[in-house]
Amino acid sequence: MASSLLILLDDIATVLDDVAVMSKMAAKKTAGVLGDDLALNAQQVSGVRSERELPVVWAVAKGSFVNKLILVPAALLISVVAPWLITPLLMIGGLFLCYEGVEKVLHSLHHKKAKTEETASAEMQKIETDLATFEKEKVKGAIRTDFILSAEIVVISLGTVAAAAFGTKVMVLSVIAIVMTVGVYGFVAMIVKIDDLGLYLTEQASSFKQKIGRGLLAFAPKLMKTLTIVGTIAMFLVGGGIITHGVPLLHHFIEGSVDYAEHIPTVGSIFGALTPTLINLVIGFIAGLIVLCVVSMIQKVWPKSDKSSSNKTH
Repeated sequence: MASSLLILLDDIATVLDDVAVMSKMAAKKTAGVLGDDLALNAQQVSGVRSERELPVVWAVAKGSFVNKLILVPAALLISVVAPWLITPLLMIGGLFLCYEGVEKVLHSLHHKKAKTEETASAEMQKIETDLATFEKEKVKGAIRTDFILSAEIVVISLGTVAAAAFGTKVMVLSVIAIVMTVGVYGFVAMIVKIDDLGLYLTEQASSFKQKIGRGLLAFAPKLMKTLTIVGTIAMFLVGGGIITHGVPLLHHFIEGSVDYAEHIPTVGSIFGALTPTLINLVIGFIAGLIVLCVVSMIQKVWPKSDKSSSNKTH
């Protein structure tokens, strides 16, 4: 009895050790996506009222947990039943991410700033009136983006433990899902509350704390603006990366381009390191434009077809 218990404990310790090692490997491989996830989600939840920032972050974090509760079992099932299906599904998600990125770029280019105080005041009143809807849209958009990024994290992690036992796969994916979600949204919560921390410090008696507070207040809007840009770029990088990895021709093109860039005298190593990122960015943007054109064409044709069918019935 005692010896059986010791053997069982030894087996559990071995499994946990394997899980720890594989989780560490998976975390390293998903670190790049984690950075994009952080930038995207911090950017997605920006623009809400100060007192609503943490509730919005918490709402998105809960949505992220739900995403992973769906994705982890789905990925494990697909890896057993139809492993060939993972890449096409990821590419669909990547295309959607690129499409959203292009929409954000076009929206920022066409967005007209309020030219007078009257129009600015009218816009603010409209936002205040429709604040609940604004928050809901923010949360929905962030959860939708998180779903695609979470899917990539889960698939990368699954690839790391592909040769492991099924139980180990379940534990590793579960650990990665929980740690990534807590880590990302913990950082997002810290980022969106930097200005509140700065305001708190400016009200302290210490002049040193007041200086730090003023510095944080000046830094916070610049950080959020930077994250807005970085988050949009991340959409193209992640989406373009998924597409290039899923299309062998593009993947080989990147490898050839990196090899060519690395042979450039003096700056070859720098260009070689930057080449995949730049190609993924360009491909992501082009893919997003193509999807946007297709969606626009469908939206133009669909009402016409509805109208023609209604005319036929009459």
